[in-house]
Amino acid sequence: MAYLMGLDIGTSGIKALLIKEDGQIVSSQTEKYPLHTPQAGWAEQNPADWWEATLKVISSVVKDRGVEPAGIKGISLSGQMHSSVFLNKDMKVVRPAILWSDTRTSRQCQQIYDRAGGLENLINYVSNPALEGFTAPKILWLKDNEPANYQQVSLVLLPKDYIRYHLTGEIFTEVSDAAGTLLLNVKEKKWSAELLKKLDISPEILPPVIDSIDIAGRISKNIADKTGLKQGTPVIAGGADNACGAVGSGIIQEGRVMVSIGTSGVVMAQANKPTADKQGRMHLFNHAVPDNWYMMGVMLSAGMSFNWVKEKLFDDTIDYDRLNQLAAAVEPGSDGLVFLPYLYGERTPHADANARGVYFGISGKHEQGHFIRSVMEGVTFGLRDSLELIKAQGIKTEEIRAIGGGAKSQLWQQIMADIFGQEICLLNIEEGPAFGAALIAGVGAGVYDNFATAESRIIKISKRISPVEENVAHYNKLYNIYQNLYPAVKDNYRELSKLN
Repeated sequence: MAYLMGLDIGTSGIKALLIKEDGQIVSSQTEKYPLHTPQAGWAEQNPADWWEATLKVISSVVKDRGVEPAGIKGISLSGQMHSSVFLNKDMKVVRPAILWSDTRTSRQCQQIYDRAGGLENLINYVSNPALEGFTAPKILWLKDNEPANYQQVSLVLLPKDYIRYHLTGEIFTEVSDAAGTLLLNVKEKKWSAELLKKLDISPEILPPVIDSIDIAGRISKNIADKTGLKQGTPVIAGGADNACGAVGSGIIQEGRVMVSIGTSGVVMAQANKPTADKQGRMHLFNHAVPDNWYMMGVMLSAGMSFNWVKEKLFDDTIDYDRLNQLAAAVEPGSDGLVFLPYLYGERTPHADANARGVYFGISGKHEQGHFIRSVMEGVTFGLRDSLELIKAQGIKTEEIRAIGGGAKSQLWQQIMADIFGQEICLLNIEEGPAFGAALIAGVGAGVYDNFATAESRIIKISKRISPVEENVAHYNKLYNIYQNLYPAVKDNYRELSKLN
């Protein structure tokens, strides 16, 4: 029996997962590390904290079940997208890493549009709009605001690629993570020479780009001594967290869609062809599956909206089960109460940092359950926005697989089926990006012939939820109202932001 290891370098901590080749989880270990916010809107971490945590979780996993190190046939990595590690010529960290959630780069995003010649040209270069979280504006911010540090920069790496360098001594990135830098020609899988020139960013500071399933190095003797791994164990390139999450959910062929309701909300669909949204409302990234892509929409406040309702409108004695009971007692449509889930702005389809949450249609008959259920419905309407954009690009959406905390609620499962007007599928395994990274390790190391072989052996649909026809018709009417609300208040959001 072969074993595979997946590492996920997340925002709050790192997770190491050891699985058997049949998908059985052998050991799972997590180590937390701090997030620093030196100024409002800033988010930074010390890459040394990632590395220290990596050594701990690998050692713990190797020792946990007494697995022979020689039995671990491959290791791969997932990591937070966009976050930037700046290194000097001696491969030392120049300054703390600037994370994906950092919003300091609004001015640099506008610079990118100006230098690229507008949104249309930028989409032609890199298939995505300029957003504060991406890597390119972070590089420009460093150049504009910390010129002494910028002069030292010899290499820019993404978090998982930085950790893989320490494991192997080799320098690479791979297509799915590189796609999130805003510097990769997503269609051609290479750095965009045209955009780099316009932004005056040297291509020399960017690592070579390989496929996610390529061997990107092997465990060095030094690391083997520190962790208990076998020297020479292949380390597979891996993928961005969303790409790895898709692999771990079986989103490896067109027609399958992943809907995730976590803190944020994600709708992702496999695409056989790289068709970008010309208006930049959706992301187009390279998949971990070779020569495939995925289109993705992101909501900033999905499960976060539900948590907000619990924390702000209810006392501590009300748990999530009780909230679901109250919401389930309300008829579909919440008796005309509609919620816009823009508590902290929005990304898809409205890239609007000024957008805010709205309860629309409040009347005297509305009670606690209405306010809960309308949040669940409003979040799902927001997810449907992304689903409709995916369909508009001609991408098939034959099977929707739901994951995340929201997918654990039977009520929310039914709301999704009714608002999407499609069957919702739940899976037998939901371990997140680390599990997908382990499967990537298996394909790259030759344990599986390909992703289809791995998926057919391991990932199964455990439950199907069918839409209720009457509810679908009602929600379609309500969705039309939902779609009209944002344009009606958009200008007021901007004016309101000036007063705060």
